[in-house]
Amino acid sequence: QVQLVESGGGLVQTGGSLRLSCATSGTPLVADVMGWYRQFPGKERDLVAIISGAGARNYADSVKGRFTISGGNVKNSVFLQMDNLKIEDTAVYYCTARIGSVATGIENYWGQGTQVTVSS
Repeated sequence: QVQLVESGGGLVQTGGSLRLSCATSGTPLVADVMGWYRQFPGKERDLVAIISGAGARNYADSVKGRFTISGGNVKNSVFLQMDNLKIEDTAVYYCTARIGSVATGIENYWGQGTQVTVSS
C-alpha cells in the first residue's frame, strides 16, 4: 500500500519560512512526478509546485520566487522550501506522487495534508 507522509507544517509569522517534507513508502517503483498542492477552506486543491524525475519544475504564479521544490536523495521524497510567507499562503498543503507503470497502471497518490498557518 503506497503511503505519503508530510511533515514540516506549522505556525509562522509573515515573512518567515517553513520547509515541508514528504516521504513515500510501500512501493518499489519510482515516482515520475511529485509535487505539492494546497487547499483553502471551501476551495478545491490548487497546484503549488511540481517536479519531474528529470528535475523539471513548475510553480504557481503566486509562489514563484518565494517557494522552491526539490527532490530528495531518498527515493520518492520531495521538499518544499517556503520563504517570505504571506498570510494568503495559509492552507492545508498536500504532497502528491504519480507512481506506476504501463504494466501496473499509473496512479496519483496523496498524503494526509499538513497545515500551514501564517500570522501577522
